[in-house]
Amino acid sequence: MLTALKFYKVLAYATGTMLLLLVVELVLRYGFQSVLIAGGTDTAGASHGLGLVSIDGGVMPVTGGLNLSTMVLIVHGWMYVVYLIADFRLWTLMRWPFGKLVLIALGGVVPFLSFIVEGKVHKEVVAEVAANPKAGKRY
Repeated sequence: MLTALKFYKVLAYATGTMLLLLVVELVLRYGFQSVLIAGGTDTAGASHGLGLVSIDGGVMPVTGGLNLSTMVLIVHGWMYVVYLIADFRLWTLMRWPFGKLVLIALGGVVPFLSFIVEGKVHKEVVAEVAANPKAGKRY
């Protein structure tokens, strides 16, 4: 159980951090019509380093390069899938009700919730293992 808890904890913090980056990315994209690009060349042929690029009209003035905004979307998506696996593993070992799994899964969707839920889940699992020391060693 403790290894499942550690796996869950790492994924909760990583997914929560990526979710916060995703929120920043969405604010930049839809609030300021900009994306973060690394490398590439602009329309004048000059080299583009790292910075925000305006996407007014759906056209980016930079070609080539790596769209870091899109990378945040992709990484968060895959990290959330692994987070769900960690949630399911811990939920199965703890034999919690299904509603608890849903609450834990929402931690990767609602900003800051993964940090709050992780703290509560961690305390609950540690208390359960302390109350039943043999149960924690079986897994």
